[in-house]
Amino acid sequence: MSLNQHARLSAAPMMDWTDRHCRTLHRHLSRHTLLYTEMVTAPALVRGGAVHLLDHSPEEHPVALQLGGSDPAELAQAARMGAEAGYQEINLNCGCPSDRVQSGMIGAILMTRPALVAECCAAMIAAQPVEVTVKCRIGVDDQTPEDELPAFLEKIAAAGVRRVIIHARKAWLDGLSPKENRDIPPLEYDLVQRMKALFPDLHISINGGVTSLDEAEALLASGLDGVMVGRAAYHQPADILCAADRVIFGEAGPDSTPEGAVRAMLPYIEAHLAGGGRLHQVTRHMLGLFAGRPGARGWRRMLSEGATRPGAGPELVEAALGQVVRAAA
Repeated sequence: MSLNQHARLSAAPMMDWTDRHCRTLHRHLSRHTLLYTEMVTAPALVRGGAVHLLDHSPEEHPVALQLGGSDPAELAQAARMGAEAGYQEINLNCGCPSDRVQSGMIGAILMTRPALVAECCAAMIAAQPVEVTVKCRIGVDDQTPEDELPAFLEKIAAAGVRRVIIHARKAWLDGLSPKENRDIPPLEYDLVQRMKALFPDLHISINGGVTSLDEAEALLASGLDGVMVGRAAYHQPADILCAADRVIFGEAGPDSTPEGAVRAMLPYIEAHLAGGGRLHQVTRHMLGLFAGRPGARGWRRMLSEGATRPGAGPELVEAALGQVVRAAA
């Protein structure tokens, strides 16, 4: 399956959430959904030498590295490091509305600098062999998306970008917090769909507000090439990912199950603990596995209260799973 096919459904890059433990869990739920790292800044890799931020396992594939930055030479070097580390896609963040990244000309502020983004993308493409993609908003602040977004897409397409993920909301850098920027600006799916009509050769995925596989199916049926799911894939991962291989990618069942994913995670947890890790570093990503199902509250409570205790290990996870199974019986 090509990366474009995997991109029919993807789990969004989310700071503090989509680390390698989260991605390992998600991969046990879906074999084909495209996964993304948290944003890694190019300065951290190139100037800071923080190569540990590239750590991942081949078992997570297909997986993309998201980079933040605005210096073409630095991004080129960071992209090369990502490709050498084994990532199958390098994604440039042009959508994050955080104050912290604005001050460094990273994220959504780049929507105001399409020529610079194009220069960055061209440098990243020339520096290494894997695909370079862009994740952006429909616009920022007082921009008129109907005018600015096509101009932005035209610039990056001319630089060699063939796949883009569009968060279908504006980012208000002046007046809204990053949290408010995820909910308050209205979703404009129609605008993203018009971009697909304007740029038929671009692979366009839509992001923002998708909370179910049914919604993802409908957006794909509307002519879009892919759907990226963020918070729902994290907080209710089973609802989004367990049936994804069958529903989105056309594979024969059976679907995966959250119970099966828990059991598959046990050897991973043992290896993490043996390497000096703590249980809660993994289980914090597993709290929503049984969301909406019998035993979900007990599952969350057992892991939340017990996983941070000294010596906590896989037996706690097995005990929590046992009470879920009993509650469902």
